[in-house]
Amino acid sequence: MRSFYHFMMTFRGKLVPDDKSGLADWMFEDANFPKHSHSYDEISRYLEWNIPFPTALSVFDELWEEYQMNEAI
Repeated sequence: MRSFYHFMMTFRGKLVPDDKSGLADWMFEDANFPKHSHSYDEISRYLEWNIPFPTALSVFDELWEEYQMNEAI
């Protein structure tokens, strides 16, 4: 199972950025982001303390559900 960070890297570099790609780009540039984590709680806490933009937590929750569905296969 790949980490949430690696899942998020599939959203980077969009020609027309959106909140998903914005969060992925921010995660890529943040040297302290927990890149190897598979833990919702760990990543959620990190985002709560280092929120990159106002809707980041709701975007994270949406993407976490997608991550769980894709990685459960």
